[in-house]
Amino acid sequence: MRTHYCGDLRTSHLGQSVEVCGWVHTHRNHGAVIFLDLRDHKGLLQVVFESENTTVFARAEKLRNEFVIRVVGNVQHRRAGETNPKLGTGEIEVLASELEVLNTSEVPPFALHEHIGIGEDVRLRYRYVDLRRAEIQQKLRARASIVSQIRRFMEAQGFVDIETPTLARSTPEGARDYLVPSRIHPGNFYALPQSPQIFKQLLMVSGLDRYYQIARCYRDEDMRSDRQPEFTQLDVEASFVTEADVMNLVEAMLVELFRVQLDVDLGKFPVIEYAEAMYRYGSDKPDLRNPLQLVDIDDLVVDSDFQVFAAPANDTNSRVAVLKVPASVDRLSRKRLDELVEFVKKFGAQGLAYIRVKDRSAGRDGLQSPILKFLSDRELSEILTRCEATSGDILFFGADKALTASVFLGELRDHVAKDLELVEVGGFYPCWIVDWPMFELDQDQCHSPAHHPFTRPNCSLAQFNSNPYEAKAHAYDVVINGYEIGGGSLRIHDLEMQQAVFRVLGISQEAQVKFGFLLDALKLGCPPHGGIALGIDRLVMIMTDAQSIRDVIAFPKTQTASCSMTQAPSEIDHAQLRELNLTLRKDSK
Repeated sequence: MRTHYCGDLRTSHLGQSVEVCGWVHTHRNHGAVIFLDLRDHKGLLQVVFESENTTVFARAEKLRNEFVIRVVGNVQHRRAGETNPKLGTGEIEVLASELEVLNTSEVPPFALHEHIGIGEDVRLRYRYVDLRRAEIQQKLRARASIVSQIRRFMEAQGFVDIETPTLARSTPEGARDYLVPSRIHPGNFYALPQSPQIFKQLLMVSGLDRYYQIARCYRDEDMRSDRQPEFTQLDVEASFVTEADVMNLVEAMLVELFRVQLDVDLGKFPVIEYAEAMYRYGSDKPDLRNPLQLVDIDDLVVDSDFQVFAAPANDTNSRVAVLKVPASVDRLSRKRLDELVEFVKKFGAQGLAYIRVKDRSAGRDGLQSPILKFLSDRELSEILTRCEATSGDILFFGADKALTASVFLGELRDHVAKDLELVEVGGFYPCWIVDWPMFELDQDQCHSPAHHPFTRPNCSLAQFNSNPYEAKAHAYDVVINGYEIGGGSLRIHDLEMQQAVFRVLGISQEAQVKFGFLLDALKLGCPPHGGIALGIDRLVMIMTDAQSIRDVIAFPKTQTASCSMTQAPSEIDHAQLRELNLTLRKDSK
């Protein structure tokens, strides 16, 4: 039906007769001549209809935005002064000799060239219209290219693409499973995989040595801008590897990916210990574009009369730290400071002390803060010196349990840096976070795996049994610009160690029921192995500078895990429920 794509025509096609198809993007009737922009996935092309061709002109007068048409015509230069340097086709146009309307369109819910003011709820409701936008199409095509290159890289390294089941046993890994009722086995359920973790470990037991998969995964958890209930990850596992082997492989892949796709050199990734990341940045996924860092002052206030500082300074499980925001006195009003106090409370802070450094040379008289009266001149001087404070800076203080203080100061660090535009625009700053703790306390103050219960401790079985909560893990996360791109670890390949970890988690009996097949496999010659999983959606979001992960997924869910377009999830009728041997509680709605 066509000889060329709209966006491919150039001055080299002048004088040629062409046939093009696409959607009417804009339509301008000037009386004796009609101009329209015709759009396909390659770009925009100006088409001209002149009144001398009465039949075609009459048809063109009836065209409206988003009509699907086919045009036959000759490529010619645009008139003087009418070229558009912003378009690849900006020097030429097609003078139409034939017009065929392939389909009409009602008035679209929003104009594609005026979509900026349209709410995301409307865009997702009419996603098939939103997907016509060049910006979205470019991101999806970039995604396809990125995934294609990942496949080529992995296969060149000897990895085999193996599909694992998507209907499996429920083995929660930190989030809720999506469950699928079985018709054939009444009262039983499959679970959609949160990851192929168990299966890829079993592939290592099988001797397949190097596995990868572009895997579809599912987690029933609360939504954020960088999360979806169903997502895609690059899943990798290899036998007889060290931490360095896996990290070097992934780093080489990302370096090549950014070089080919974006012409960006990521360089060598810095390696940061988990404890250092939390103390310097207040986050296990630090945004290294942000120049702000936390500074410890425990030793300066350990003997202070100000018990708000002295008490945590004398507690080995707590900390007192400062976040210096440079040259911000005149940029953060008192009202804004009060808003920041409320902001950090969302992350567990009881409050937020601060000092405004109006004039460093004036000593105490150059400072403004409600806490000045509680601190001695020596303490103030040492704090200012430790933080390298200068006139115009603001110091924010965190004094609490170490994790709480680190987290809310870390959130404040990111929030203030973005608000004051301190984060470097453009550029990519990757790093590795290593030496993770094996366990962390959850909201119920119970120990849970920092990664997952199959992560290998970085110690002997005897050392682990003697002090499991102090054990470090053979775990590593790769972070870019404050986003966790992937997380991995060396896995437990020894039955006794795996049982020991399950005992610490208090799931020994439950583990035998849920993971008995894995435990059996560990008895039959399981090699040392490890791997990693990288979030494809999040990686593409960063590489395409998308504002949301939803912009790089063709048909994403909303932040309520629903599909505005298809209205999923939806009710099912009683006949289906009966077939699945299910009934709904009366209060289920």
